[in-house]
Amino acid sequence: MNAALDACQALALRRLLETGLPLEARPYQALARQIGAEEPQVLAQVEQWQHQGLFRRLGLVLNHRALGFTANAMLVLDIPDALIDEVGQRLGGESAVSLCYQRPRRLPQWRYNLFCMIHGRQRQRVEAQIHDLLQRHLLSDLPHQVLFSTQAFKQCGGRFAPGAVSHG
Repeated sequence: MNAALDACQALALRRLLETGLPLEARPYQALARQIGAEEPQVLAQVEQWQHQGLFRRLGLVLNHRALGFTANAMLVLDIPDALIDEVGQRLGGESAVSLCYQRPRRLPQWRYNLFCMIHGRQRQRVEAQIHDLLQRHLLSDLPHQVLFSTQAFKQCGGRFAPGAVSHG
């Protein structure tokens, strides 16, 4: 087996991973070329970082507007703290919900602590899905708001390597 990456190569790999995988048939081979390593070394390092908990998953950031999803809403709810995990799990498992996460309340102005993103092509359909979610999960009486997106901002993954730069 190939030797482990040295510290400089490992840092360079972290920086590259933060900007996203190259759109190539063998992205880890392309990353290896960029840092002067071999593909098996890169794969071993990524696997080691995953076992160490440096990252839990790899994901995609899609340009949903380019795919026709222009009626996008964030449902924000004020869920009692004792129920937040259970309600978050239920809503996060719904097919209409593409993203569900907890955030701290910012009292007194912002009381909401659960955020659910629903992407859609038609505003009326998204509104109906939200109404259905609230009804089925008995959440209609809790404080909530529906915030429709009016503008798209650049999306990117987390940045953890010192000196990481974004390539937009």
